[in-house]
Amino acid sequence: MDHLKVTIIQSHLHWENPVANRTQFSEKIKSISEETNLIVLPEMFTTGFTMNAIPVAEDTNGPTLKWMQEMAGSQQCAIMGSVIIKDGDRYFNRLYFVHPDGQFQEYDKRHTFTLAGEHKIFASGSDRIIVEYKEWKICPLICYDLRFPVWARNTQDYDVLIYVANWPKKRVAAWDALLKARAIENMSYCIGVNRVGLDGNGHEYTGHSAVYDVLGTHISTPKFEEEFIETLSLSREHIASNREHLQFLNDRDSFILD
Repeated sequence: MDHLKVTIIQSHLHWENPVANRTQFSEKIKSISEETNLIVLPEMFTTGFTMNAIPVAEDTNGPTLKWMQEMAGSQQCAIMGSVIIKDGDRYFNRLYFVHPDGQFQEYDKRHTFTLAGEHKIFASGSDRIIVEYKEWKICPLICYDLRFPVWARNTQDYDVLIYVANWPKKRVAAWDALLKARAIENMSYCIGVNRVGLDGNGHEYTGHSAVYDVLGTHISTPKFEEEFIETLSLSREHIASNREHLQFLNDRDSFILD
């Protein structure tokens, strides 16, 4: 597939209310009028970024995963976003990438946000994944992972790097800068989907969801502090021509993560 159509949804979130959030995202997804291949939702899109995991955590085959499978099937596109999951006796901030046929892949957030005490509640993931979808290679990561470029380094020639987030207003300048940097240094599209509004702890979010091309050009419509839905077409030729011409990835360092 020469073009991948990606829809980003920047939204407020109902605090610790999975039913209300699934309902609102059902409505938003069904309102998408143009063809899309992939819909990207924010981090912890059913609850907001809460450390109160016990009452809202879902089992590994819980209602939100089933909802994502139903929506992906009915809309015939992939859907991704992260959810609070209890797996055994541990809690994870887990991202699901759900394919139209209901098959899914999962990624557990590697870098838990110590400033908010996330590391005290949630176990850290150990494996990065590359999703192969419609002949595109996609690397999905979560929020705080954005601050750690080694974890995102493009050693597997992925085409798209995607961050789902609850990134607060007070540090949104870093969000803007780092998304652009990840696109440039990895010569890939870089997508960041953030939320807006106030959460239950009084933290304010101003969105700044964005899509950058391999040269770091902001190709989405800048919309701050408001909900919006936007679909963009990513070009394989844009990736290939710039990588062939510039060849920056050929000079990348080799390393192994412990």
